[in-house]
Amino acid sequence: MKKLFAVIAASVLALSATVTGTAFAQTSFAQAIPAPTIAAKSWLLLDSTSNQILASNEPDMRIEPASLTKLMTAYIAFSAIQEKRLSLNQMITVSTKAWKVDAESSKMFIEPRVPVSVNDLLYGLIVQSGNDAAVALAEAVAGTEDAFAVLMNREAERMGMKSTRFANSHGLPSPNNYSTARDLSTLATHLVNDHPEFYKIYSTKEFTYNKIKQSNRNRLLWLDPSVDGMKTGHTQEAGYCLISTAKRPNGNNERRLISVVIGAASDQSRAQESQKLLNWGFLNFDAVKLYSKDVAIATPNVWKGSQNSIKIGFTHDVYVTVPKGQGAKIKPVLARKDPLVAPIDKNSQVGTIKVMSGDNKVIAELPVLALEQVGQAGLFGRAFDSIRLWIH
Repeated sequence: MKKLFAVIAASVLALSATVTGTAFAQTSFAQAIPAPTIAAKSWLLLDSTSNQILASNEPDMRIEPASLTKLMTAYIAFSAIQEKRLSLNQMITVSTKAWKVDAESSKMFIEPRVPVSVNDLLYGLIVQSGNDAAVALAEAVAGTEDAFAVLMNREAERMGMKSTRFANSHGLPSPNNYSTARDLSTLATHLVNDHPEFYKIYSTKEFTYNKIKQSNRNRLLWLDPSVDGMKTGHTQEAGYCLISTAKRPNGNNERRLISVVIGAASDQSRAQESQKLLNWGFLNFDAVKLYSKDVAIATPNVWKGSQNSIKIGFTHDVYVTVPKGQGAKIKPVLARKDPLVAPIDKNSQVGTIKVMSGDNKVIAELPVLALEQVGQAGLFGRAFDSIRLWIH
């Protein structure tokens, strides 16, 4: 496999608006920092604060996601609870299919005819990686696991996971169950950002159900206090996999990195390689805040409008990740789509910010949005501005 070097913003995830509010453009940066050597088939390190990939190797290789599949199962279950289609205290009748799922695989040991709460199923899915819990939740949400797989693929498409297909809720081997490190980092980012109230479950170290206590297989929860998730996976074909997330101080705020390690040789190795990636990212880079959510970065003139100017900016906090010590050298340059002529819809793109490095290389390009709606002026106002525009 071809080894890639870490190039800050060499590949910036174009996540959907539900994650970032605004997508970044693909960009490049001249200053390269050699990435660590990672013993895995495919891997990626993402700064989710800025949605920039800091380093990767074979991020688009098709892989078997194994139990990392359960991240999507959890995401859909969380959404169902948020939409009040399920409740945490709701009792679920366990089907024979859920109970009989591959006896040699990981289970939380639910039993037929013994109702189990949605809350317990979530802990069984996330902490114990129970394949039986996955099937039970899928049936609770969609009626059948096949119908649930349709929901999984619909969500994957909405998130922009272009190289992913789900065939089941648990990740046991199937030719129609595949993904990539890049797509899985997208899913992980959505899960953290869209469901923060449930994400805390991923830091739980142990869970007991049916008098059987099982430990979370994510070793980093014991080794690194900054790690608060996320999920392990293993099959013979996939090897040992781990998506890990960690938050550490970043100035007056915190910064989150997400590492995806696919195809390590052992349980111990996937933890070691993930820790290596996280430490490298935190030690070598800073996330610099450029703009705050909903704060105008400029108020340009509007032509033929019900008002003379408009507030423009971003619908989310904007960060850019740069090598340590380079934050003071970056320079944002605004290019507007002048002239701005009404009507202008709120959240429509009205320009672009190019973030430049100290040596005038483009680090990132970000669409600038209208923070308010501007309607058309009356007939006289439009006619007057038409003359002004012609002279202008």
